[in-house]
Amino acid sequence: MEAVVKKVLHGMSSVKRPQMKFMVSLLAVLVLFQGKATFRNLSRYGAMHEKSFSRWYRRSFDFVEFNRDLLGHELAAETRYIAAIDASFMRKSGKKTQGLGWFYHSQSDRAQKGLEMSLVCLIDPKANTAYSLDARQTLDSEDATRVDSYAAQVSELAPTLKGLGVRYLAADAYYSKLKFVDAVCGASLELVGKLRCDADMQWLYEGEYSGLGRPREYDGKVNIHNQLDRFDHHGELDEGVGLYSKVVRIKAFKRKVKLVLLRWERSGKIGHALLFSTDLELDARQIVAYYKARFQIEFLFRDGKQYTGLMDGQARCKEAIHTHLNASLTALNLLKLEDRRDKQTGEPTVISIASWRRRKFNENLMDRLFDRLGLDRDCEKVARVYDEFSNYGAIAA
Repeated sequence: MEAVVKKVLHGMSSVKRPQMKFMVSLLAVLVLFQGKATFRNLSRYGAMHEKSFSRWYRRSFDFVEFNRDLLGHELAAETRYIAAIDASFMRKSGKKTQGLGWFYHSQSDRAQKGLEMSLVCLIDPKANTAYSLDARQTLDSEDATRVDSYAAQVSELAPTLKGLGVRYLAADAYYSKLKFVDAVCGASLELVGKLRCDADMQWLYEGEYSGLGRPREYDGKVNIHNQLDRFDHHGELDEGVGLYSKVVRIKAFKRKVKLVLLRWERSGKIGHALLFSTDLELDARQIVAYYKARFQIEFLFRDGKQYTGLMDGQARCKEAIHTHLNASLTALNLLKLEDRRDKQTGEPTVISIASWRRRKFNENLMDRLFDRLGLDRDCEKVARVYDEFSNYGAIAA
């Protein structure tokens, strides 16, 4: 993928040759290093000194443009994306790091001191996989809430998302707030999300106008337990989950939404979940599919933290932290795209990032070793050994 990275960088007018050389080296190292992704350790696997990594990390780089052009180069033009947003906690020691604060950590189910990253990704529903677009550190401000910062991120990315043909943004229940919904809709996007089970909703009045006074708009509060017959029934999903939908008004949003009710019975107990879309015409099953696809963003967090050094950044200034977050996830994009190219399919497949990193490490080691020994890879015997040992130690050889 190095040739693809160079081609994309050449197409970015804001990137000069020195920075281009650094980005090629950085992304190449992030897919094969062993251990922690500290500056000193990265320098052991690349051609740059640790101080060079430290200096260049502070320089701005347009990762949004790079990721957009990278996906445009590697994926078919007819690929239809949806977007997703979520935040992830990152442990960070020390006291001088910019943005250090108390953030919710889902693994411990409580707030902990550290850093937080907000990620907007693109999801290919057909291949059922996600690609990072923009990661930002959550920085607290006196005149804005954290929801305001998430909403601002979406608003800034809206032109890029619409340029890629994205219309829908999927988010979990935390983002089901008035400020965020208004920001998404104000950016000409549609939100697919989840509601609390006790959300305050109103039926729309469907009766005839009496001819007196202001026309009636609403017809009482929605009771999902006793008024199931007022919903439109769409059959069942897998495992006996009933699917219902209706256009209702959400009081907290001050707007109408397409509500989807998922209802099931287990061991004599009835459970339910409430999904919604601000697009009133979107099919109920499509809303469920988009919300399920949102979970692919969790695999970006997992694989970035385990394999491309997302949690290992030693930088303290916000500019360097921003570079590290995006570089780590962009390196993950490269591995996923190379796997897709290798399999020559756009259908859902199983990918092992650990195996790809092992291959990259093996190939880098053999390149250096063969170069020192003066061995020509065009030689049939050498090429056979190279191919054999590229998969040495890989999980899915």
